[in-house]
Amino acid sequence: MPTDSLFPACTESVLRDYFHAKDENRPHYMARAFAPDAVLKMALRTQAIAFPPESHGLAAITDTLVRKFGQTYDNVYTFFLSRPDADARLPDYQCDWLVGMTEKATGNVRVGCGRYDWVFQPDPYRAKRLTITIETMVTLPPGDTAAVFGWLLALDYPWTSAARVVAGAPPLEGLAPVVHYLLHPHGV
Repeated sequence: MPTDSLFPACTESVLRDYFHAKDENRPHYMARAFAPDAVLKMALRTQAIAFPPESHGLAAITDTLVRKFGQTYDNVYTFFLSRPDADARLPDYQCDWLVGMTEKATGNVRVGCGRYDWVFQPDPYRAKRLTITIETMVTLPPGDTAAVFGWLLALDYPWTSAARVVAGAPPLEGLAPVVHYLLHPHGV
């Protein structure tokens, strides 16, 4: 197999391969998104979800973001709230994100948001560092599943905007912290 088909050619493809791995529970995609010696850092601004503060190396990152995550959650839809230019090979990329998912054990719905800070290596072009900041994560009862997933499935996946997310958000009181962050991502 030619090596150029193994590795993404641009920032957008690395980001998409990351979601193929995480959202779709396909661990083999992580090697397309991350360098073997990559570092993942988690900055949790909420107590509503737990992750190790750092994972070093492709295997540890895959275990954290795909295998263990996939044991706990399903119906995962994560959205980038901005999009890099087509075919861009950026040295770094920052963007906000939104995620919706269900807890396998309870059926509860989780909705959260935060920021990605990516740093890429040039050759082969893959992520060498990712910091995921989780600003807020809310837990809603199973009865809110239809409203939440009706909203998420109406968005363009995986690229959308905070304005579109907020405009379509169902009027659920439990979503208020997420909507507030999306309206004021930098505390404005």
